[in-house]
Amino acid sequence: MDNQIHNTIVSFIWGIADDCLRDVYVRGKYRDVILPMTVIRRLDALLEDSKEAVLDMKKKLDAAKIDNQWPALCNAAGQAFCNASPFRLRDLTSRAKKQTLKADFEAYLDGFSPNVQEILEKFKFRNQIDTMIEADILGAVIEKFISPDINLSPKPVYKDDAQTIVKHPGLDNHGMGTIFEELIRKFNEENNEEAGEHWTPRDVVELMADLVFMPIANQIKDATYSCYDGACGTGGMLTVAQDRLLTIARQYGKNVSIHLFGQEVNPETYAICKADMLLKGDGEQAEHISYGSTLSLDGNATRQFDFMLSNPPYGKSWKVDAEKMGGKKEILDIRFNAYLEGGEQMAMIPRTSDGQLLFLLNNVAKMKKDTPLGSRIAEVHNGSSIFTGDAGSGESNARRYLIENDLVEAIIALPENMFYNTGIGTFIWILSNRKEERRKGKIQLIDATAMKSPLRKNMGKKNCEITSEIRSEIVRIFTEMEQSKVSMIFDNEEFGYWSVTVERPLRLRIYPDREIPADLFKKADEFAAVQSAVAEAAKNAPLDDWTAFAKATKLKAATLKKIRPFITEKDAITQPIEGEPNVDLRDTENIPFTYDGGIDAFMKNEVLPYAPDAYVDEKKTQIGYEISFTKYFYKPVELRPMEEILESLKALEREADGMMAEIMEGIQ
Repeated sequence: MDNQIHNTIVSFIWGIADDCLRDVYVRGKYRDVILPMTVIRRLDALLEDSKEAVLDMKKKLDAAKIDNQWPALCNAAGQAFCNASPFRLRDLTSRAKKQTLKADFEAYLDGFSPNVQEILEKFKFRNQIDTMIEADILGAVIEKFISPDINLSPKPVYKDDAQTIVKHPGLDNHGMGTIFEELIRKFNEENNEEAGEHWTPRDVVELMADLVFMPIANQIKDATYSCYDGACGTGGMLTVAQDRLLTIARQYGKNVSIHLFGQEVNPETYAICKADMLLKGDGEQAEHISYGSTLSLDGNATRQFDFMLSNPPYGKSWKVDAEKMGGKKEILDIRFNAYLEGGEQMAMIPRTSDGQLLFLLNNVAKMKKDTPLGSRIAEVHNGSSIFTGDAGSGESNARRYLIENDLVEAIIALPENMFYNTGIGTFIWILSNRKEERRKGKIQLIDATAMKSPLRKNMGKKNCEITSEIRSEIVRIFTEMEQSKVSMIFDNEEFGYWSVTVERPLRLRIYPDREIPADLFKKADEFAAVQSAVAEAAKNAPLDDWTAFAKATKLKAATLKKIRPFITEKDAITQPIEGEPNVDLRDTENIPFTYDGGIDAFMKNEVLPYAPDAYVDEKKTQIGYEISFTKYFYKPVELRPMEEILESLKALEREADGMMAEIMEGIQ
């Protein structure tokens, strides 16, 4: 759809809020009326031509006393939904009395099929009727939505009876979805909310779709495929994925069908997504959209999918989900726990302040393992997913699981300010469980941060876009596995490391004459016995060897533990105490898997020359994984030549001398 037409429709609908709702609703509540009314008018426009056929069918079904009438009525409407009331939306504008309008409008809403009723329920739209009736604005709102100045129908509106000159072109489902998304963005921007939670920019979605489909385009068969988005918002990502797969199939002469599945936790955006699926004419697709949290109430727990695209919420708490799942430490969901070779559990549960990696693991759990193509995933994250979390943390374990199972094909760094609600850097993860031979054991990193085109006008914080030419170039770099300044390919082990705890033994010097507090002991004779034992040991044992001294006292270990802090001090030249580290000297080293010779060689080369008594506490060794784009694509700031710096200094010196002369002249 032409952008100008799209902007005109959005502006018109936005204007309805200002014209009709201003004195009745606070600005933040406009959406409670405008979004559901937009959906209702779109459904109404699709049902107008078949209204008589539906009413005729209803009469026949009533006469035959058939109870479940909806399948036949939807069939008569030629849609996956219908309205069995006597009214179209335009029939309600002539109502003179408020109560008549209210009764008829409610009857009109009640006439929608059950799949539309759920949408209205999620919008909580019926709650607004009394408010609009009391303020006498319902009729005005309806009139605006059926105005001849706007066309929300898929059929064009003509200026002349001969239907030769188009006044308003028809609005296809894709265009309608874009209008929904733009309205949500504008409402959220007005309310200072997170627009990006609901809408991924179309240019980013198209890039993700290409990265998922283009590498296997020539392997598409005459078959049925499934596509899933576990954080589907208004469903835009599913729509683009469907269009892209169908286009590619046609190019290769293949006949494919694609089933869309999704889940959304926000009731309003869920309602719009469900409506969008209904508008596409497929009631089954609409039933594939689940409501609720993907993390704690997975609506697709038993399903697997061919393709998965998602933009999960990042930097957003999932504490409520964690509590529903039994508390963070008790989560046993197989999506978020892996098991090592020895059967040891490896929890991949990130901190509760950010659950984005859980959405990626949810997708991985839904990968097909017994098909030639397996599954392909594209998911957008911020930088947290690639580097946050020390070795052994949930985040690091998640990366370990993905990389050690060789699922990561590539990670692509996008330009900053690509999204509407955040200017931070974002990354597209590309995963597959059917890697090409040349990709096995490798990960491609692509730095596309400079590959962007400026927007004429900012959209929220989005000030640039990925044009089709730039998208093609990124996809080319990916598919050709090009190595360049912006594309590097590494073995999986490049990103792994051991986190080792380096200890040094505790060394203590003994000062037997120092006072031991009497209140450490309950009985005076016990205290006296301890004093005597310490004094006697001091005569026979070295004062630089705690092990020998402690043995000489013949005191119990618990007693020695009590008195030791009072009669010793740490001293680097005394004898080491075997098995007891000096916590003050404890250090942690991250040793790359790629270090020649591993941990032993690292200790020999990097540690023991400076601390010969150091050793590794092997029980504390952890495996970690992190990916740093800065490390591989760092561009140092170019320093000015020395001659230029010296010349600047001289110029400043001359300037300072001149100012001083002026000051002195003024004093005289």
